[in-house]
Amino acid sequence: MATGVVIRQLRTGNLTPLAGTETLTGIHKQEIGSAYLNVNGLSDDHQGDKRHHGGPEKALHHFAADHYHRLRGELPAPASEHCQPGAFGENLVTEGFTETDVCAGDIFELGEAVIQVSQPRQPCWRLNLRFGIPDMSQRLQNSLRTGWYYRVLQSGTVSKGDVLRLKERLHEDWPLSRVLSLLYENTLDRTALAVMADINELSPNLKQLAKQRLETQQVESWEGRLFGPSKQGSVTGP
Repeated sequence: MATGVVIRQLRTGNLTPLAGTETLTGIHKQEIGSAYLNVNGLSDDHQGDKRHHGGPEKALHHFAADHYHRLRGELPAPASEHCQPGAFGENLVTEGFTETDVCAGDIFELGEAVIQVSQPRQPCWRLNLRFGIPDMSQRLQNSLRTGWYYRVLQSGTVSKGDVLRLKERLHEDWPLSRVLSLLYENTLDRTALAVMADINELSPNLKQLAKQRLETQQVESWEGRLFGPSKQGSVTGP
């Protein structure tokens, strides 16, 4: 990471119907050369559900292209054919840089912009429609390879070929792989939850989730997030 990570692709998307339904989505992102990045994301990038996607805490989505080879081997056709850069609605495509390499609160320079890791992605039911697999969101969650989001600390133009350079690492003990393990595997580790709740650089959504688990001694329901609006009780957003 000392020399940085090259942005292989930069992607934005317009709103289109999702898998033949009336649900609008911006997941089908197209490769572009450059765009202006502000606190709400890249210019001309759109999200179908602004309550749970986009906005200041999820301004930019990053998914490691390294994961696609594994996914192609695990998923049935035609879902496996989707497993190429852009399939998860990511804005940034890189190689050799995954959830084990990036930490909560990391600050990066990217082109003219400065961005900060805010949280890992919490997969949602729209992925089930996107891939044509009823439990695709849960499969991705169980893999602990979900991608992650950035907030924007300094606006500016970013381009394909720019280098993502680490400027400051605030929580070296909290790679996103550890955050994801706490979210979905070691879900009631009280010591770790107490620390996570105090990481100011994490999104308010995740800090509140950690506090709620500590207070209730229970894990929030994931059903609504993973399987759709008909499933009630989810308190987390994708």
